[in-house]
Amino acid sequence: MSSLEISSSCFNQETKLPLSPPLVEDSAFEPPGKDVNEVEEKSKDIIKFTAEQLSVDEVSQLVISPFCGAISLFVGTTRNNFEGKKVISLEYEAYLPMAENEVRKICSDIRQKWPVKHIAVFHRLGLVPVSEASIIIAVSSAHRTASLEAVSYAIDTLKAKVPIWKKSCILMYEAYQIRLLVVVLQSAALMMCFTRTEMGQTEEGTWEFTCLQVMQRCLPIDHIVRSEPLHLVSKL
Repeated sequence: MSSLEISSSCFNQETKLPLSPPLVEDSAFEPPGKDVNEVEEKSKDIIKFTAEQLSVDEVSQLVISPFCGAISLFVGTTRNNFEGKKVISLEYEAYLPMAENEVRKICSDIRQKWPVKHIAVFHRLGLVPVSEASIIIAVSSAHRTASLEAVSYAIDTLKAKVPIWKKSCILMYEAYQIRLLVVVLQSAALMMCFTRTEMGQTEEGTWEFTCLQVMQRCLPIDHIVRSEPLHLVSKL
């Protein structure tokens, strides 16, 4: 082989270029000016039913995104009154498989209607004392209008469609009212005892028996549980 042929071969090897660029995953291609985190961060729907106490801070932290300028929250709490009566606590029950499925549908509907990033829906089950949270809904979005409207839609739709029931534990009588009622009933029992004695119907233990009998029949219990379904359960 001549020296000219060798030089030509070496030159061709050094200047040979690949026919096409190497394959790169989609996440590696970034439009100009776009942050890497925006490509990697995916939208999240976080749904939880729990008997534990809910934390507003915990739920709001779950929907934080560096690409969002708004986080909207709805927090439903137990109030201390219902129709003029004193409420001690609320108790929630849910048909979990259907409830979780309905909440997922609500999240999907929200994403069809508004450009939101993350959605969190936490609902407490069991007893919820006064002033504690029974439900927290958090939505993050780039601008406040989307998240505010989405949160409002979420709680309205949840109350209409999700199979969750609420029981209210109501205090019917204050302590002083109960004591007064006991005195009145004891007096009535005493009068009945005297009446029976005059009729010759007295016997050992009549007073105690009569008082107990009147109390059991006439004294209302101081707490009642009022069952109020939030909505009907549709058939699966």
